[in-house]
Amino acid sequence: MKTFNLPDLGEGLQEAEIVAWHVAVGDRVVADQPLVSVETDKAVIEIPSPRAGRIAKLLARPGEIVEVGAPLAAFEQAVEAGTGTVAGEIKAASEVMEEEAEEAEEAEEAEEEATVEGPAAAAAVKATPVVRALARRLGVDLAVVSPSGPGGVITAPDVERAAQTLAEAASLEPLRGVRRAMAQRMAQAHAEVAPATVVDEADIDSWRQEADVTIRLIRAVVAGCKAEPSLNAWYDSRVVGRRLHDKIDLGIAVDTEDGLFVPVMRDVGNREPADLRRGLEAMKTDITARTVPPEELRGATITLSNFGTLAGRYAVPVVVPPQVAILSAGRSAPRVIAVKGKAVIHRMLPLSLTFDHRAVSGGEAARFVGAAIADLESPD
Repeated sequence: MKTFNLPDLGEGLQEAEIVAWHVAVGDRVVADQPLVSVETDKAVIEIPSPRAGRIAKLLARPGEIVEVGAPLAAFEQAVEAGTGTVAGEIKAASEVMEEEAEEAEEAEEAEEEATVEGPAAAAAVKATPVVRALARRLGVDLAVVSPSGPGGVITAPDVERAAQTLAEAASLEPLRGVRRAMAQRMAQAHAEVAPATVVDEADIDSWRQEADVTIRLIRAVVAGCKAEPSLNAWYDSRVVGRRLHDKIDLGIAVDTEDGLFVPVMRDVGNREPADLRRGLEAMKTDITARTVPPEELRGATITLSNFGTLAGRYAVPVVVPPQVAILSAGRSAPRVIAVKGKAVIHRMLPLSLTFDHRAVSGGEAARFVGAAIADLESPD
């Protein structure tokens, strides 16, 4: 049989989830015929058949996450010249049976290995052999059990309590697609970035009722980057260096039921408001349809999050490497402030700027926020 592996999907994508097969075992296909749909962290992609032939095996199930280079499907080998049809079919069937036997043996070995705790796992927890056996029987991972015994030893009651909690909880839901990618990015950010946050608020009482909030926020980011270009940059921890960008390619955080998308609007500092608005509408349409090109979700130099459309005043947004800053806007509301010594009620817009303190100083971050506020407080 000839095996077809998950091809390189580009943009550094390392894995994809099988959404649906468009063929079944025994089907004859032609080259470029839709073979399978897979979901990456950004979009659903249809993968065509690389060749013509008959499908011998499907090697991944819907819902399964497959790494790039892993086998997807197997095609029957063409019958060799001089070989009768019956002999060819027998040979092909024999090959299939041999491969299935090998796979079954490998699966059994893997299952046996999965029940054995490795040295690292054994060193991470303290428990007697009896307690470890109890945990295996109850299906409890000792790494998630809080020990109550002397010296941090996990006891049998600890394992039983954990088993009871797991039994009462909802079943484990593996993260897929966008949410899985979000979890991975956030873990990377937590491991790498040295975050610090500056908060302030802008007086937007002079805004017209129909003011386009997102466009004003984009303009404020541009003003901040012009005042402090060091925030429109990438940081490379390997060489302890930064790369300043001339263009502002702005990531726009978009909340969806599937998770967080951050499409990129290119060169926002040199675009008119009407052009930016058209770009935002097209971006929303693509996200809803899950048709955002992967290249439009890469390469942001700084990010904007307008979480205030939902709720919240201030936040500590997460900087995703290699970027060094993210500006977020909270929910605007009327507040009592002092103007020329008198208490007045003005509409105020809360702002939070998180920056990577490895590459950006506190003074640079504060000047960025100051420039953004000055732009926001200017009339439309």
